[in-house]
Amino acid sequence: MFTGIIQSKGSVKDLHASEKGIILEINSNSLDLSDCSIGDSIAVNGVCLTVTKLKANSFISDVSQETLNCTTFSELKKGQNVNLEKSLRLNQGIDGHIVSGHIDGVGELISLRKEGVSNRLKIEVKNDLIKYIAKKGSICINGVSLTVNEVKNNIFDVNIIPHTWSETTFDDLTENSMVNIEIDIIARHIEQLISHRSSE
Repeated sequence: MFTGIIQSKGSVKDLHASEKGIILEINSNSLDLSDCSIGDSIAVNGVCLTVTKLKANSFISDVSQETLNCTTFSELKKGQNVNLEKSLRLNQGIDGHIVSGHIDGVGELISLRKEGVSNRLKIEVKNDLIKYIAKKGSICINGVSLTVNEVKNNIFDVNIIPHTWSETTFDDLTENSMVNIEIDIIARHIEQLISHRSSE
């Protein structure tokens, strides 16, 4: 589990195809890996990856074809910046919201504009995702915990304060960029519960 509070910006050091997807090496930059072990989870742009090999300033993970199909990872390039967060520790506070690292789909950034000192993003998602996104509810975009401002048709918007903008990869985005979306896990469980009761 994660919180959606980014701990560091990393970058793609290397990636190459494997039999079942890709093998990805991530430069950790300022992220401290001294307390990490093989098998630990690290969220990369919101995607929960398992560490298969550790180096001094980087880690390696296997990425399945299913993950490539469901996320923006199919478009990753060497040198690209990524958001990093180590998995939640039991003694750690939750400053964002509960995030699983399991991406529900991708969205398209259709508008990016300044609003005072902040940046407002409008993101379009498919029909099967928008029903889970509520005004003033939580959402995770590229691993970042955010609050939804408005929802209209298939579009929702969020406001990014200057600190979040500078400490994450949001400043790399342009209009038409694709982003990883994880909806609030509570919404998923509520739907499952209601569907189960309805079937009974």
